Amino acid sequence: MNRSYYSSTVEKFLDDDSNLILGQLSRNHQFALEDLQRNSWIYQIEILKSALRKLPNSFVAFEYTIPRMGKRVDVIIIYCGLIFVLEFKVGETTYSNFAIEQVLDYAKDLKYFHEQSHSSDIVPILVATEAPYQPLSINKYDDGLYHPLKANKDNFSSIIFEVAEKSSHKNKIDPEKWSNSVYKPTPTIIEAAQALYKGHSVKEISRSDSGAINLAATSQAISEVIEFSKSNNQKSICFLTGVPGSGKTLAGLNIANGRHNIDKGEHAVFLSGNGPLVKVLQEALARNEVAGKKGTEEQITKAESLTKTKAFIQNIHHFRDDSLQSEEPP
Repeated sequence: MNRSYYSSTVEKFLDDDSNLILGQLSRNHQFALEDLQRNSWIYQIEILKSALRKLPNSFVAFEYTIPRMGKRVDVIIIYCGLIFVLEFKVGETTYSNFAIEQVLDYAKDLKYFHEQSHSSDIVPILVATEAPYQPLSINKYDDGLYHPLKANKDNFSSIIFEVAEKSSHKNKIDPEKWSNSVYKPTPTIIEAAQALYKGHSVKEISRSDSGAINLAATSQAISEVIEFSKSNNQKSICFLTGVPGSGKTLAGLNIANGRHNIDKGEHAVFLSGNGPLVKVLQEALARNEVAGKKGTEEQITKAESLTKTKAFIQNIHHFRDDSLQSEEPP
């Protein structure tokens, strides 16, 4: 299994011909390759070939897929026990807030949903290639996630080196094991998702004309099937039918959110092939939490809240794609 388009030790990366690397990136790209993407890769390879000479014994991965999140990180560098998440904005002369949020979002998804990243420090870096130098300010959250750093094409390798030098937490990382890590949310993110869902008014998510009694009975029946299946080590599939508005989606959400027995290794998710539905449900929960905490000490951004909703509301296509990359059961 390989979650990235190209990955190797820095020594092999430096030895590999740039056209060979570009060819591998192009072959693994599943969409029509546009000139903009191709030129961006060429530029990234060029500046990384120069920069990584200063970072021996490191590991580099291009276009790394975060399990189930449907996102690809431009470049991952593992160096001195730290995971550096690089988002390249080739030709950009400014550090946009959107790009800063983007690289932070990637770093959070790795921290919370990528098993081999749970115990490591993660450093998101926005590389706006033509932007001016910014004074380096190194800070991190309590969970080992660094505040996003800003770099350009000339100084991002020196920033990586300086962060590594000053870091007091350097977790030993096996690059191959890390690269093939499975999706596994942290207990804290699951608990946060549960709390978020329980504090939400379900009427805002789904109108149910069938009433609370039907909904409770349905959820109970399916829970009994789940318990029977677990006890007898078998798989089961339940078909739930009903007219539009009868509460099918709400039943699924309630059941998925109720099956988070972390101590038993249980983590249920609500999967849907309806992309817009997934986004609407995630957005509804996130907006509710933001509104509920506005003006309090627990005030939260929507981006932070959306991280929690991704713990149990997901796109089934991303689940499928991730499962096809591994022979391990999901």
